[in-house]
Amino acid sequence: MKLHLEFRHLRTIRAIHECGGLARAADRLNITQSALSHQVKNLEAQIGVDLFVRRSKPMRLSPAGQRLLRLAEQVLPQVEAVEQDFAGLKSGKTGRLHIAIECHACFEWLFPVLEQFRRAWPEVDVDIRPGLQFQALPALEREEVDLVVSSDPEAMPGVEFAPLFDYEPVFLASSAHPLAGRTHIDAADFVGQTLITYPVERARLDVFNQLLTPAGIEPAQIRQVELTAVILLLVASNRGVAVLPDWVVREVRYNSDYVTRPLTETGLTRRLYAAIRQDDASKPFMSHVLRLMRTEPLKLQRRSEDA
Repeated sequence: MKLHLEFRHLRTIRAIHECGGLARAADRLNITQSALSHQVKNLEAQIGVDLFVRRSKPMRLSPAGQRLLRLAEQVLPQVEAVEQDFAGLKSGKTGRLHIAIECHACFEWLFPVLEQFRRAWPEVDVDIRPGLQFQALPALEREEVDLVVSSDPEAMPGVEFAPLFDYEPVFLASSAHPLAGRTHIDAADFVGQTLITYPVERARLDVFNQLLTPAGIEPAQIRQVELTAVILLLVASNRGVAVLPDWVVREVRYNSDYVTRPLTETGLTRRLYAAIRQDDASKPFMSHVLRLMRTEPLKLQRRSEDA
């Protein structure tokens, strides 16, 4: 015997068992009592056995009916959970937001963003992957991540780069450093210097792709450090110089251990982007996280100025 069992059959068995009769079960299922009775008879004809003890009040399941009820109690909660998930996805209340970051320094403003986002969208699965040990943008195309924070937009089919905010790469040195008296720092000033950077390839470091590489300048030594706090410690100890985004150096701008200077006489300006798949752009939670990403650095700037 090949049984053609549908979800509606399981819902029928469960409703009649819980309601104790056809009339109330039909009301719960929003169908007529006649249609419900016809459905039960067709199912019994297919199985070849009775599913209910007809003369009992309330209606009582037969052994075969009990077996189907156990199946309904196993299957229907899972089906209903999936239906709720799909409803949440359709309404934009649930989903996944896995973020890859191509800069260490972004964590300072990103964590407050995600804390606000978590409170507003508790059903969205959030994760962060530092985009340094893998290729973040290809991972976005493969749907391994959902958003990439990057300062290097490129033409990619199905991907859009949403502008977030502009920032300034700033030179940072100890107040005892020989360059501390300069009003600005040019590429040639890095000759003979120990440059402390994040462990990132040169093409993704602003100081190289915007200043040193075009000028053909090479520092005497490059020291790679994972943590921003350690970079600041080494610079304050006059163990080298660094170039960091302005949202990082705001925290030490009024600290007498450091000096900050613009790169070149006019300063350099870079723009940060959020790369997302075009299919995700209309999701409500994606629009919200982009708004938060644009406003949080402004809050950091105001707090720094107030301090």
